[in-house]
Amino acid sequence: MENVAVIGAGTMGNGIAHTFAQFDYKVQLIDISQENIDRGMATITKNLDRMVAKEKISEDDKARTLNNITTFTSLEQGVKEASLVIEAATENLDLKLKIFKDLEKFCPSNTILASNTSSISITQIAAVTSRPEMVIGMHFMNPVPIMKLVEIIKGYSTSDETYKTVEEVSKKLNKVPVEVNDYPGFVANRILMPMINEAIETLYNGVAGVKEIDTVMMLGMAHPMGPLALADFIGLDVCLSILNVMYDGFKNPKYAPCPLLVNMVMAGKKGAKSGEGFYDYSENRKAEVVSSQFA
Repeated sequence: MENVAVIGAGTMGNGIAHTFAQFDYKVQLIDISQENIDRGMATITKNLDRMVAKEKISEDDKARTLNNITTFTSLEQGVKEASLVIEAATENLDLKLKIFKDLEKFCPSNTILASNTSSISITQIAAVTSRPEMVIGMHFMNPVPIMKLVEIIKGYSTSDETYKTVEEVSKKLNKVPVEVNDYPGFVANRILMPMINEAIETLYNGVAGVKEIDTVMMLGMAHPMGPLALADFIGLDVCLSILNVMYDGFKNPKYAPCPLLVNMVMAGKKGAKSGEGFYDYSENRKAEVVSSQFA
């Protein structure tokens, strides 16, 4: 397994491409937008520069990593020689199903098809292909080059051979793979998102302010980041999408998104990436200044 195609040059996609390339895999980074590709490659370069500055890698390591990445705006051209494809597109079911239908047409018959989805059913994705036994979830954590965990999600038909291959690849990336069965939210988000949602409910009900809620969880529960700052970092739209997937999947009211979260996303307040969420990022990319709405 030498050629790895990554679909999507956004935050997760460029992080996955960076990680594979750093471990000497030949990576094809694919996005329909050349602008997204340019931005993704700039992010990879910046992150490598940071690693060089911290003396974690050498300039030669940086150059080798960048040389291992080839970019494409054509899905067909980008995946034609891939042994493994990792889809890291927007968390949207219809889009993912379309991508996997196309992968079925364009990929060699022995290509393993993986999704970096954080909540959508691998079984449902696999069902649109004729190789469901070769479809699997590889849910990396953000930031991918740093975080050790990979949730490996077995769909209903995923073969043991496919799982073992992906598990071994994950270990070669110096990650810790964890086997997870295919239920909404998997493990990470099934536990994390209700906590974030409850923090938003606590704010919504006026129990405490943004800074106060985050301080309690950081100093009282030893969390490195408060749940509201973490929600901003993940993206409030992503949090909403995951909660909706879990609510639809379980029909359990404990997964119903807080109305405040729904309203913020509708208003375009999506967190750090939009410049404002529970915190204001217009002047500082770190969650330091609380938005006046919640002060």
